[in-house]
Amino acid sequence: MVDTRVNLSGIEISNPVIPASGTFGFGYEFAELYDINILGTFSFKGTTKEPRFGNDTPRIAETPCGMLNSVGLQNPGVEKVISEELPKLKKCFSKPVMANVSGFSVEDYAYTCAKLSQEEQIGWFEINISCPNVHGGGLAFGTSAKNAEAVTKAVKKVADKPVYIKLSPNVTDITEIAKACESAGADGISLINTLLGMRINLKTGKPVLANKTGGFSGPAVKPVALRMVYDCYEAVKIPIIGMGGVASAEDVIEMMLAGAAAVEVGAANLVEPFACKNIIEDLPRVMEKYRIKSLTEIIGGAH
Repeated sequence: MVDTRVNLSGIEISNPVIPASGTFGFGYEFAELYDINILGTFSFKGTTKEPRFGNDTPRIAETPCGMLNSVGLQNPGVEKVISEELPKLKKCFSKPVMANVSGFSVEDYAYTCAKLSQEEQIGWFEINISCPNVHGGGLAFGTSAKNAEAVTKAVKKVADKPVYIKLSPNVTDITEIAKACESAGADGISLINTLLGMRINLKTGKPVLANKTGGFSGPAVKPVALRMVYDCYEAVKIPIIGMGGVASAEDVIEMMLAGAAAVEVGAANLVEPFACKNIIEDLPRVMEKYRIKSLTEIIGGAH
């Protein structure tokens, strides 16, 4: 028998497979297809202080080996998430869930986390610092070590759950950001968020996305994600949740060997709704193939 259990900041989960935020909604739609309690956990839709309609359409575009999105953090706002989304989720998911939080100022992040911190269903926070820093000239928090540190400190002051900071790959040195988050008290880091990309319509000569650029995800980004997880594992001591192009049980093993304690599955959910279920069911076979008895033992094994 193989052991698929892993531990994320003191919380044991049955396997390391976690649907990524923005690809799994608040879970209950997928619960109509299969029992989502087989998941380790999942990261729910990115939540902000106020409701957001999101960006203008078109905001999704296909690319070879991936996709672009500029959804723009569409969500009902933290009050509605607490009053409407979490009660619906509770009916179909009995495990702790990961709360993905976004903001446009340090105060936004702190406010939303303080509200969600009171909810029993929340097991961890995943703080998305790839949003524009409205009070700092429009730069994303995640591209500045100083800003990443400020957000981490503010959230840690109000959160009574483990805090994972989701890092942007659109930087020169991701380890610098990771170390800043660690020094500010982060319990872990998640990486990578999407790469910045675009497509142009040859008939119109204009960008396909209304927002011009969007987040690039899918199988093509996996080598970049693996390298960044590998680098951060050597730079920090806190746990890493790895993601980027994961679509199979083999991908999960590869990401964990690079240094991930758990693995998120994003774009694959949009292509195949049963992606996470299939990966979890195939994981024991792949572990046996490579003579892996326990997943915990292989974390960082490539170093």
